[in-house]
Amino acid sequence: MYQVPDQKGKLIVVTGSNSGTGKEAAKRLAVAGAKVIMAVRTPEKGEAAKQEILSAHPNAQLEIRRVDLADLSSIKEFADGLLAEGTPLDVLVNNAGVMTPPTRNATADGFELQFGSNFLGPFALTNRLLPLLLKAEAPRVTTMSSGMANFGRIHFDDLNWNRRYRSAGAYSQSKLADLMLSRRLADLALERGWKLMSNAAHPGYTKTNLQTAGASLGREKPSIAWFTRLDILPAQQPEQGTEPMLYAATSPEAVAKGYYGPSGRFAMVGPTGVASLNRRMRDDEVARRLWVKAEKLTDTAPPA
Repeated sequence: MYQVPDQKGKLIVVTGSNSGTGKEAAKRLAVAGAKVIMAVRTPEKGEAAKQEILSAHPNAQLEIRRVDLADLSSIKEFADGLLAEGTPLDVLVNNAGVMTPPTRNATADGFELQFGSNFLGPFALTNRLLPLLLKAEAPRVTTMSSGMANFGRIHFDDLNWNRRYRSAGAYSQSKLADLMLSRRLADLALERGWKLMSNAAHPGYTKTNLQTAGASLGREKPSIAWFTRLDILPAQQPEQGTEPMLYAATSPEAVAKGYYGPSGRFAMVGPTGVASLNRRMRDDEVARRLWVKAEKLTDTAPPA
């Protein structure tokens, strides 16, 4: 099991930390000494997760704050609160997401739900928190992608899936966009001389409520994403699936523009290794174009 290095004195934000990989990351970062802000959409669920962690680790420093990544005004409110306090932010972990709702849903700002909350939300949050990140000694932004990014394409002519919604296609696009967010931010940091490290991770096939929460939206009975129903697929628990993200966020060996994931069978399970990048993932011109588009859609941009 990956051992998180000493994080004493660090302030870390983990989105979607009331369950799954986010909760596991919050726990292990706090146990390593960090103060962790558990950024969650539903504070009651966040408090329950916090108490669960504290019951096993009473000295963990955890704070619940609300943010809805499907609502740009909520993201601004969350970021403004931290900016007003002025404490340098050492690590931002963009973990939260939604997966394959069966019908097209929209965010508060009218974006397709997966593109909006999986990509535009973390994009806006990252830009708004960059002033605090750049005040830290060695800041990092780690963004959670997915193995489904391998099948993703950026549909500039219909980013919001207005014409013909396909749940898996929209999810794959959003996760490819997350990977491109991390890579473009790394390039910007290099261009502007920032000390910031930006990288990405994916959890392989990790069993969490991600597979059911999105797929059950709008349905009376719980459902599960179709591509996770095959019993022959190797799977792992959040304790293992969180490790690539923890490695990217804390390891001295992690690098800017790096991408990490399970190194075992079908890249779905196993110890953390360097994840492969297909041609579309490495298209830095598409990443640059997507960044410019996202700036316009979210009305956010990095500091000059």
